Amino acid sequence: MSDYDLYYWSVPFRGQFVRAVLAYAGKTWTEGGDAAISELMGGSVKDMPVPFMGPPLLVDKKADFAIAEMPAIVLYLGETLDLLPATPALRALTMKIVNDANDVIDEITLDGGRQMWTEKRWHDFVPRLEKWMSFWEETGRRHGLKKGSGFLLGGDAPAVADIVTATLWSTMTDRFSRIGTLLEKAAPKTAALTRRISDLPPLANLAAQARKDYGDAYCGGQIEASLRKVLDA
Repeated sequence: MSDYDLYYWSVPFRGQFVRAVLAYAGKTWTEGGDAAISELMGGSVKDMPVPFMGPPLLVDKKADFAIAEMPAIVLYLGETLDLLPATPALRALTMKIVNDANDVIDEITLDGGRQMWTEKRWHDFVPRLEKWMSFWEETGRRHGLKKGSGFLLGGDAPAVADIVTATLWSTMTDRFSRIGTLLEKAAPKTAALTRRISDLPPLANLAAQARKDYGDAYCGGQIEASLRKVLDA
């Protein structure tokens, strides 16, 4: 029996952060699938494992505990799997990074597809995306990150901040090479950290499985189509 049940759509988007933390920690999980998610979302709130508007949703079977919202799930896993730093300051900074990642993917999808990408919108957004990238670069610099060594918040081993960083930028740049070019220019140490963490066997295997399961998909739907139209032009 698996350690967790995970409910997230069949794309490597917001739920991929949860998958990555679980994979890195060597945990097993069962995915409910799109039909089960739709059924839960459409049913009574009283019947939900935890009240939630949309996935990801994680059920820790051993603890008999359910939690939704990506940053909250990652916080729970970081706490229970010993993947957070020891000090309150670095733990808070870790969660700032997780929430920054959540904001970046909201912005890259124009708040979940409220608008569609056009050439002009993308052109106007690039400086903002580069500024986001610089947040990671400066955070790493302040904690001793080098192009070939170190971690985002220091320490001797990868932690939640590094896993989330690698998942955010590797998933995005692997599917959109133009974003990869921007990252290499705006945040070279972050790009190198992303490669180092993504090459760890649990995360490399997860990425390979995502390719097998989801192909080139990123976030899906019309918003991904408009993003591809702009970035593949």
